[in-house]
Amino acid sequence: MMLRRPRAAFLPALAAGLIAAALPGCTPGTANATAEAKQTLLPVTVTGAKGVHTFKVEVAKTPAEQERGLMFRTDIPQDGGMLFYPYPAAGGPPQVASFWMKNTPSALDLIFIRADGTIATIAENAVPFSEAPIGSGEPVAAVLELLGGRAAALGIAEGDKVSWPK
Repeated sequence: MMLRRPRAAFLPALAAGLIAAALPGCTPGTANATAEAKQTLLPVTVTGAKGVHTFKVEVAKTPAEQERGLMFRTDIPQDGGMLFYPYPAAGGPPQVASFWMKNTPSALDLIFIRADGTIATIAENAVPFSEAPIGSGEPVAAVLELLGGRAAALGIAEGDKVSWPK
């Protein structure tokens, strides 16, 4: 004997099935990768005693972008990262920054940048998924996140100058 479902219950199930079939490989990582590929990358240059290093980074300028940062990312390139500018996103004068690594599977270097473009502090190899606060220690106007270990590998240090097209 065949039972008939009411049409109202059938349509949502059909729609869910069609959506699932249309997006077989869509996981949070692939959706993020698609969104990332569409974002324009900004060249950020760090100049110091150990040389000049240029990175092609995404820019987090809105509160939502700054809140998400590099969460859920596993594919951060050696010359990539994210610039949080202006910081804070709402504008205003520089302020003490506090970040965490919640939902962030990749170790990151957090480079805290003063209003004059010099590096105030560097938090190297921030621990993935940690909810411990990582502070700048002084007011900053921007924060640059790089793949963990890059700052040390390139000799990037406090006092180095960071610049980008504004």
